[in-house]
Amino acid sequence: MRDITDIAEVKKRYVGYLTLEKGMSANTAVAYGDDVGKLTAYLADAGVGLERATTDDLERFVCTLQDVGIQPRSQARIISGVKSFYKFLRQEGYMDNDPTELLLTPKIGRHLPEVLTVDEIDAMIAAIDMSKAEGQRNRAIVETLYGCGLRVSELITLKLSQLYVEERYVVIQGKGNKQRLVPISPVAIEQINLYLEQTRSHQVAKKGSEDILFLNRRGAMLTRQMIFHIIKQLCELAGIRKVISPHTLRHSFATHLLEGGANLRAIQQMLGHESITTTEIYVHIDRSRLRDEILQYHPRNNLSHDSPS
Repeated sequence: MRDITDIAEVKKRYVGYLTLEKGMSANTAVAYGDDVGKLTAYLADAGVGLERATTDDLERFVCTLQDVGIQPRSQARIISGVKSFYKFLRQEGYMDNDPTELLLTPKIGRHLPEVLTVDEIDAMIAAIDMSKAEGQRNRAIVETLYGCGLRVSELITLKLSQLYVEERYVVIQGKGNKQRLVPISPVAIEQINLYLEQTRSHQVAKKGSEDILFLNRRGAMLTRQMIFHIIKQLCELAGIRKVISPHTLRHSFATHLLEGGANLRAIQQMLGHESITTTEIYVHIDRSRLRDEILQYHPRNNLSHDSPS
């Protein structure tokens, strides 16, 4: 067995493994590394070596997560990180057993994400101040986020060379560097072309951002925080009270497609979900809306509750 006494070095190798071999983003890999840090700190306090930890030790670790008020969804993520770490240890020859095989993940309720209506999205777009220098860019950003169902990371890294406006699709570099083709609407194409003509073609891009589609005033790639600020501000201006983020437009894109009759597999491909299970949450959103409409509009639910005399 390989030496496991230098925990910091092993953790460093694990984070590198996640980014280089598993294709995780740097942020996700660091988060998994932090989860390992929580475990190793707990085991050190308990006087248990990482290689000697049993399933019972790990279950007690999970109990401490519950005791300090960590929510089930976050617990599940931490346990996923711990399981991944022990799998790595076994793969790399640090251990010959895996105590996480029988470790249970807490059950979490299915969380239905917030969704905007078509009218609310129209209201957001109408709230854009087109007299400002960034107005046309922001219009193109909203149309692209909603029209293509992109993740924020996919939007800010979208390249000019990934646009095929004549064919009406974009090539998206998704999670794990996997590419997918996503159709782009004529409205989004129109707004992107206006942005290119009015703004982008007159900007001097900073080194490394020459091929990036959406730039800030200084010619650099936009940040996730900037996109969040743009969307939040537009919702406030439009009078939308829902708790939203840029990801809300992605959820809305998928839900509206499903409501319009799109095939779930097609939505899965456009969103870049590896598992259809992830996409199936939109079926639940659609069903919950259907239930509300039945309760509101079905004639049997509108009858008077007074008994006939």
